Amino acid sequence: MRPIVGGSIGLTHIILKHMNIKEKFGFKVKFLREEKGFSIEQLANISNVDRNYISDIEKGQRNVSITIIEKILQGLDTDFPTFFNDNNFRSEDEKGTKISD
Repeated sequence: MRPIVGGSIGLTHIILKHMNIKEKFGFKVKFLREEKGFSIEQLANISNVDRNYISDIEKGQRNVSITIIEKILQGLDTDFPTFFNDNNFRSEDEKGTKISD
């Protein structure tokens, strides 16, 4: 699978550098959702997660359980290794570190 975020890596890095982990996760969910052309409502229906909850996740306002993460990733047609190994979403000290399957 290809990396999650394309385009300007520099801009993405600047944006993400100042986000906490909840905000980074939400940013990435929103990016993938929009890339697939899904509304929040559509992703909610596909993943069986409440639309208000998805909205809060995208704003970085929720601590998300592993069960909800799995549902959302399935709805976005991606998997854990692809989602969490994207170097565009790592801090400088984490780059080059690969998460095992």
